[in-house]
Amino acid sequence: MARTVGIGIQDFAKMIINNCFYVDKTDFIREWWERKDDVTLITRPRRFGKTLNMSMLEQFFSVDYGGRGDLFQGLSVWKDEKYRQLQGTYPVISLSFARVKEMNYPDTREKICEILRNLYIKHTFLKESQALTDADRAYYDRILEPEISNTDATSALYQLSDYLYRYYGKKVIILLDEYDTPMQEAFVGGYREEAVAFMRSLFNSTFKTNPWLERAVMTGITRISKESIFSDLNNLKVVTTTSDEYATSFGFTEEEVFAALEECGLSEKKADVKCWYDGFIFGEHRDIYNPWSIINFLDTGKLGTHWANTSSNGLAGKLIREGSRAVKEKFEILIQGGTIQSPIDEQIVYNQLKGNEEAVWSLLLASGYLKVLSYEDYSEIPEDAQPVYELTLTNLEVRRMFQSMIREWFREAEPDYNDFIKALLQDDLDAMNEYMNRVALRTFSYFDTGNSPSGAEPERFYHGFVLGLLVDLQGKYLITSNRESGFGRYDVILEPRDSERDASINNCSRDAIIIEFKVRNQRREGSLEDTVQAALQQIREKQYAARLLERGIPAEHIRCYGFAFEGKKVLIG
Repeated sequence: MARTVGIGIQDFAKMIINNCFYVDKTDFIREWWERKDDVTLITRPRRFGKTLNMSMLEQFFSVDYGGRGDLFQGLSVWKDEKYRQLQGTYPVISLSFARVKEMNYPDTREKICEILRNLYIKHTFLKESQALTDADRAYYDRILEPEISNTDATSALYQLSDYLYRYYGKKVIILLDEYDTPMQEAFVGGYREEAVAFMRSLFNSTFKTNPWLERAVMTGITRISKESIFSDLNNLKVVTTTSDEYATSFGFTEEEVFAALEECGLSEKKADVKCWYDGFIFGEHRDIYNPWSIINFLDTGKLGTHWANTSSNGLAGKLIREGSRAVKEKFEILIQGGTIQSPIDEQIVYNQLKGNEEAVWSLLLASGYLKVLSYEDYSEIPEDAQPVYELTLTNLEVRRMFQSMIREWFREAEPDYNDFIKALLQDDLDAMNEYMNRVALRTFSYFDTGNSPSGAEPERFYHGFVLGLLVDLQGKYLITSNRESGFGRYDVILEPRDSERDASINNCSRDAIIIEFKVRNQRREGSLEDTVQAALQQIREKQYAARLLERGIPAEHIRCYGFAFEGKKVLIG
């Protein structure tokens, strides 16, 4: 009989007691304990079982769960007598920064202080014990107050470790889930420097200068640069998605997924599930599936963007929407199923994200949106060079998610955008001009970073516009772009796919279309009309239609348009 599929359960005990569907990951306990690392940082994409595994660790080691071996009976770790004796024997401090998603630094600091305060409330029995001095009790009282000084707040986990050690006579295990959430929010909210200073001090006292620490585990999505919040933390073992350690501890292997499908009577869906959800690669281990999508599919039997829709993709969208020409050009390739080449730096430096293409792809890889197909070995490249990685979108689910995100970019101007597409296919120039100007007026600044001297950058807008064309028309057209020139132009070719062209060769809506974008140069062009003519002249001089003619498309079925930009004004001719 198939077990009940519970959605969103992150408490290990609740999962086991209620006999919910669970894939045994208790080997993670054994592997982590036997590695004997002081502080382990494990990065995995969101919804990959990090919180459930941290709950499992807490309930295995914590004295609060002493005598609860029933939670682990029948699971892999319980077969070993050594680990049966280890269960429930350590003081454990467990906390999560998952809820720290504030818009400014004061609120972020207050939320973290609230989490620390709640830990002290949970352990109030310490205050009454003989293990604490009067000075300790005074400190304890300060942590419980509504306002906590920076000095007291950043020492809170250090001091609590001391108190627990004195009470139990054993060093503590510290488990910190989603350690990087505050830093991601600080980047988006523009208060990164203040957050870095606070977190650096907190982490240094907790993980570096803590003599009462037995071991610690931190989990998150990204590996934040050591120079920012992990300065001087030289006892840190970092495990990323390219590491071999714990490769199958987070996420489901294909064997586990197929066994689950059989248990739930969905064996005939194996190929569909593999197409949609396979693709994550951890270390040398391929065919990893994200648990959230699999659990939801087992529950509903329906394919969909389960993982991609679980939380905000705002940072990923922001990086691509406001990204440079190079970022958008490479993303065009990805959205069409292709691969890109880029160096990768797994140490995320958030203040580099706005101007560093490499940092953008590194964050998207860490977040699970990209996967590594191959990479250069350090031994095969010059000493001062970085290895280049071959990257592609992880799977069909991620691709569908990005397609929806791109459509959302034009949501405010959706009616006008849709009408523009119709006018383009119908060769209605007047309507194209009317609707395109409305679209540009409503969405132009949405693509701007605000850093350009003249305000919004037309280039960012029309690169985003091309991505919109790719998403909406790629089923009927093969869409390519020519990227040989620099700022101020960006041509696009829409070639009808063979089935569309053969079905209606005389239908103008299936003509091939060439579009040239140009920003008006006031020194050379007296008006936007002059810019339009310059764009059309460039199409002719560079013979953009040659490839279409070679593919058998008659010249009368090739339409050319020049798009001229000046600020938020657009003229199409």
